[in-house]
Amino acid sequence: MTTVFKVGMSCQGCVGAVKRVLGKLEGVESYNIDFDAQNVTVKSNLPPETVLQTVSKTGKKTAYWRAEAPTKPEAKPVAAA
Repeated sequence: MTTVFKVGMSCQGCVGAVKRVLGKLEGVESYNIDFDAQNVTVKSNLPPETVLQTVSKTGKKTAYWRAEAPTKPEAKPVAAA
């Protein structure tokens, strides 16, 4: 599963802190940090909440990237014909 997070990073030290925690987190297959866009894309087999909490431990403001479509769209009832 790929999840995008908005992470408040003000310097390359912030980027390094995020890299360290993601590099140590078992279950993370890959990640991409976009400093300019202030986002981190993580591909893992972990629940998104686990990754969010881990990145939050760096002290950086972390949230789900709102522009991303929900991973599980709500099932809409189909009207019977």
